[in-house]
Amino acid sequence: MKKVFCSVAVALSLAACGSTQPTSPTSTTAPMAQVKPVASYTLQSLLDEIWAYEMSVSPYLAKSRGQKTQRALEDISESGLAEQAAQYKAFMSMLNEINSEELSHSENISLLMQKYRLQNYIDSYTFKEYLVPITAEYGFHSAIGNSASNTKIKTDEQLNSYMMLLSEIPDYFAQQIAYMKEGMRVGQVQPKAVLKGFEESVSAFIAETPEDSLFFSPFANMPDSLKTDRDMSEAKAEIEKVNQAYVDFYHFLSDEYIPEAKRDISVKTWPNGEAFYQNRIKHFTTTDLTAKEIHEIGLAEVARIRAEMQEIVDALEFDGDINEFIEFLRTDPRFYAQTPEDLIITASYIAKQMDAQLPKLFKKLPRTPYGVEAVPDSIAPKYTTGRYISPSSDDRPGYYWVNTYALDKRPLYALPALTLHEAVPGHHLQISLAAEMDELPDVRRSTYISAFGEGWGLYSEYLGLEVGIYEDPYDNFGRLSYEMWRACRLVVDTGMHMFGWSRDKALSYMMENTALSEHNVRTEIDRYISWPGQALSYKIGEIKIKELRKKTELALGEKFDVRDFHDAVLAHGSVPLFVLEQNIDQFIEDNR
Repeated sequence: MKKVFCSVAVALSLAACGSTQPTSPTSTTAPMAQVKPVASYTLQSLLDEIWAYEMSVSPYLAKSRGQKTQRALEDISESGLAEQAAQYKAFMSMLNEINSEELSHSENISLLMQKYRLQNYIDSYTFKEYLVPITAEYGFHSAIGNSASNTKIKTDEQLNSYMMLLSEIPDYFAQQIAYMKEGMRVGQVQPKAVLKGFEESVSAFIAETPEDSLFFSPFANMPDSLKTDRDMSEAKAEIEKVNQAYVDFYHFLSDEYIPEAKRDISVKTWPNGEAFYQNRIKHFTTTDLTAKEIHEIGLAEVARIRAEMQEIVDALEFDGDINEFIEFLRTDPRFYAQTPEDLIITASYIAKQMDAQLPKLFKKLPRTPYGVEAVPDSIAPKYTTGRYISPSSDDRPGYYWVNTYALDKRPLYALPALTLHEAVPGHHLQISLAAEMDELPDVRRSTYISAFGEGWGLYSEYLGLEVGIYEDPYDNFGRLSYEMWRACRLVVDTGMHMFGWSRDKALSYMMENTALSEHNVRTEIDRYISWPGQALSYKIGEIKIKELRKKTELALGEKFDVRDFHDAVLAHGSVPLFVLEQNIDQFIEDNR
């Protein structure tokens, strides 16, 4: 704390020294227009201080920026979490003291973004999210395991760093289990319905011998010059302890947590559950919409999209109604890849097709490349159909993950929309451009606002229409099905968590209105149950971006250039939707 207040005090004194009023128009003192207000110095100092603090408590964040760390895993002890929450509250108090009227437009965005990020840390602690460190598709054990599989050891420093990670894992797992037991005591647990088979994601990391463990692979591939009998002996001993931590977690899940998990699916029954859900709505949508308002928006969007889907069915002269057409799509073998390699190759081809169309839609493109990979086998069975994975460091690409598990549930007609959403012009383009904005503070380049990012991803699916990515009616129906999928989320997420919907009712609603396979629908429903509110961000964000585009087209008429509009949307990185609207209003004014 002393360091924080000291640096802010220095900033204030420097600003005060530079704010002397000129004595006359002919004075040699710099004009006031060239002198930064006190608020600017204070803000910049605080942003730097907060970022430095975040890197000090998040080894993952520090490593992604090439910084050395004193720990391999974050301190999640009760005292550690309490200290972090207190520090974040102190930072928030100092940010609230800044006079925003003295800041530039960009500085005000930075202030809002920093508050948004801090508020989420504070809310997460207040609502005790740490008691539930798993969702239906992911957990801390998978994150650590995947981190190990991506580790390469080429130097003594990297060897020591990896050994530190191995040594910290057992205590880290023990603390997570303790939190989950506390969650069981107070009724803050995941529902039993979403945890069927979850223990298999843990057993995937359990090995018979240290040499068979995924955690041994970095040692097996490191240079011989680093290998000594002592190092290998210590490595195997640490891996045995890590393996035991996974065994203990597996038995805890199988014997205690899953059997005793709650029977209902609503987050409303958690302690302060209704307030938590409204908090998640605000966080994920950056709006003040209520659950009821979002539910109604979803119902209206479902009706609109279903009418467009019916037009395609009619144009194809299909002998049956829309639900029979959906069943035909789900069951006809022509719409499915025969091997995992076929699915990856098709996704890669679509991605390259879109790469070639980007200059028609953007003037500014990112430097960072991306690859296409399969979702890791250890998590694929309960994982979503695809996802974008940001670069873990500045010498790594981004990755578009495609789920190759259960190929008969991964329809090819949906692959164009998925690719545009997760790769380009969706998440890879938007996230990479933000990360490369060197003039912006770190908080702006690194904070992901779901309503903006996921809204952009869904809007990106729509852009495929404008550049010919959807080559036949089936592909376009797949796009509409994906849009319908996001519209249904507004209905079923709010329905299950706030309005008493059962899991079966949500499943039936999704099966009736989307062309997703039953496996995908079940996976998605379980995701919404275990990650309340996140699914609301997609449609709410996309609706706002489309609304702003229409507004800009009407205002600028023949002067409208879609490339300039897209660059303007992405120009400030990830921002709340109300800030995006301010930015586009200014863009319209500047281009009239």
